[in-house]
Amino acid sequence: MPKDPICGMDVSERSALKIKYNGQYYYFCSKHCLEKFSKEKNISCDIASGCNTSSGSVFYKNKTFIVTAILFVFISASYGFSWLAPFRNAFFDYFKVIWWAVLLGFLIGGLIDYYIPREYISLILARGGKLAIVNAVLLGFFMSACSHGILALSIQLHKKGASNPSVVAFLLASPWANMALTIMLIGFFGFKALFIIFAAIFIALITGFIFQFLEKKGLIETNSNTVAVDAGFSIRKDIAIRLKSYKFSANRAKNDIKGIFNGMVSLSNMVLWWILIGMGIASFAGAYIPTDFFQNYMGPTVLGLFVTLALATVMEVCSEGSAPMAFEIFRQTKALGNSFVFLMAGVATDYTEIGLLWHNVGKRTAIWLPIITVPQVILFGFLANFIF
Repeated sequence: MPKDPICGMDVSERSALKIKYNGQYYYFCSKHCLEKFSKEKNISCDIASGCNTSSGSVFYKNKTFIVTAILFVFISASYGFSWLAPFRNAFFDYFKVIWWAVLLGFLIGGLIDYYIPREYISLILARGGKLAIVNAVLLGFFMSACSHGILALSIQLHKKGASNPSVVAFLLASPWANMALTIMLIGFFGFKALFIIFAAIFIALITGFIFQFLEKKGLIETNSNTVAVDAGFSIRKDIAIRLKSYKFSANRAKNDIKGIFNGMVSLSNMVLWWILIGMGIASFAGAYIPTDFFQNYMGPTVLGLFVTLALATVMEVCSEGSAPMAFEIFRQTKALGNSFVFLMAGVATDYTEIGLLWHNVGKRTAIWLPIITVPQVILFGFLANFIF
């Protein structure tokens, strides 16, 4: 199944939007993504390009619609079956906590999607040195896609010449240090979420530096892709030109609002269904799993950390979907370190992520990822439980 080159989502060839570029068809989950791709490649969507903007997909196949419908059935049934009432109450409690954070996160994601060109990211990550790792982590903060969408973007950056250490650092920082999810985590954890964010950034930096050392010693693969970068291109100058050429008008404002809204919709199509799944799982856990289980097996102990690590490893949930469950662990045990391990270990040990690195970046790079990151995650988990 092909992936949307913009957002990284799996799409069906039969029902997806498509366009032909350099003799190859590219498939898209939405018209918004197709338009972004066309703009980046400077191609028009017409018959000559084999462009198809009519999708055969229907609304009831939309993942967000499906998950929402399932949750609606359970919540509605809870008014007739008392044993479902705890699930309903827990779900509404979560909704009250994070609705504003999710909405604000989508808004910020829409702003980033509309105003920040992805060419800036490709250009900066193609550079070498320690600064490249710092740039990779900082740019991860401005990405607004779930971890699965970040995977596709990371491989694109690799193909454009980003070094393997930069790709790994970007991959680690994006799911947990991105701006939209930062707001969502603060909605759950309050300002304790800042520990999670800064620890994630620190791990991404350290891992990137270690990977640079491994690359220098020949212990991981090097990126063989070459990048032709215009030596005279300046991001600062490009921003200045864009600002100077920007002329405010009612029509321009209308287009800007439409572009931001389309970015919000595109982001919500990627992650909202994951958020709802995460809320459903966390609500089920909070309603039906005895508190003793959390205290005995997932508490602020060595056993608790490793049980949490094992659970995070086998759960295939997008980063935004993991946040509610991580908060449920914290709510039941008061162990912030365990919540941090649940969030970060899912990225560091995710088989999808490792498999993609294995096939696209290099086998040794994929093997080193959990070896380097998991000990750091456990260490910060211990530190968080000790401090908080």
